[in-house]
Amino acid sequence: MSVDETVEAKPRRRGSRAVFGTVIAVVVLLLFGVPWATLVWSGNAWPAPVFIAGTALFLLVAAGFPVLMLRGHGGHSDAAARAADVLLGVVWVLFTWSVIGQAAGLLLALAGVADPMRSRAVTAGVLVISAVLLVWGYAEAMRVSRVRNVEVTLPRLGPGLDGLRVVLITDTHYGPIDRSRWSRGVVDVINSLDPDIVAHTGDIADGQVAQRLSQSAPLGDVRAKYARVYVTGNHEYFSGALGWVEHMTSLGWDALHNRHLLVSRNGDSLIVAGVDDRTAAGSGLPGHHADHAAALAGADPSLPVLLLAHQPQQITGAVDHGIDLQLSGHTHGGQMWPFHYLVRIDQPVLQGLSRHSDRTQLYTSRGTGFWGPPFRIFAPSEITLLTLRTPTPTPTS
Repeated sequence: MSVDETVEAKPRRRGSRAVFGTVIAVVVLLLFGVPWATLVWSGNAWPAPVFIAGTALFLLVAAGFPVLMLRGHGGHSDAAARAADVLLGVVWVLFTWSVIGQAAGLLLALAGVADPMRSRAVTAGVLVISAVLLVWGYAEAMRVSRVRNVEVTLPRLGPGLDGLRVVLITDTHYGPIDRSRWSRGVVDVINSLDPDIVAHTGDIADGQVAQRLSQSAPLGDVRAKYARVYVTGNHEYFSGALGWVEHMTSLGWDALHNRHLLVSRNGDSLIVAGVDDRTAAGSGLPGHHADHAAALAGADPSLPVLLLAHQPQQITGAVDHGIDLQLSGHTHGGQMWPFHYLVRIDQPVLQGLSRHSDRTQLYTSRGTGFWGPPFRIFAPSEITLLTLRTPTPTPTS
């Protein structure tokens, strides 16, 4: 880089930081400002001490929130991360229901209900609904995921593999909240399903292997008749991807780093392939990028292919390479309503089984764990049992 290019790069970096800082400031202002306006200001006509105390509380928490986020997720402080994540979940719910509450307030105004009764009714409604959803959402996030049963017909699947049981877990996100007992419970459920193949499609953890050893240790006890397979998610590339690939290998899992293996039963075979997450190329790790051609190199093109790819958006590559079924996670099903509307801007599918070509289907899990805020609202977690089926023969007349 020349001296001129260096001089030009510095203003660009400063400009990028300024834009980023402005965006963060606007987001924080909205997230905390809308609930403040609804609960404290608006037409509530609270006594002056209540108004001052409420305003001071919102200002204090809003100012502390970015600091906690930076120390927690940037500085790797689990205590700060826990506080920031809980706070993010609480303010998201308050923001969502404050917006809905403001709309309800307009309806009450049209019905002739005057302030301060109208605004105080809205405030009470927002607080009660938010409290109920947060308690319920926390219980949903912390419980061992329910099993979701799905049958998938693959036209090219040989009869010897009919009924093959594939258990999918994804987005376990072992993180600042110690969920070692939860992890053990998930493994107990997996083993109870008597799987032929167990797949983990990434985002194992937020943190380095050494930080999350106790939470990830139960994965070593997962049982499967034919294969335990894993691919990286985007969060591995924030948390030492090479370490997690090596750790999963040490636990007895096959890390499908742009490669495949063969599963055979009763004379028929299935290719089980995996590709890196689509963000891997930007990580700077040599050889890490989503490479479907490498993953399928040397594979018999007549055999059906089960592909592990972390993000549903990677379905384009699966269609281009004639994949029969892609398994993905990443979306969390939105995790906290109505965040799913934002997820759909980035991803083609939110959750469930979908078809993307005559041959290619995609199953997107809502995720087994959670990221960040320890809440799941209208987006339950899942351990998925996929039963693969051959087509039912068409009766002849």
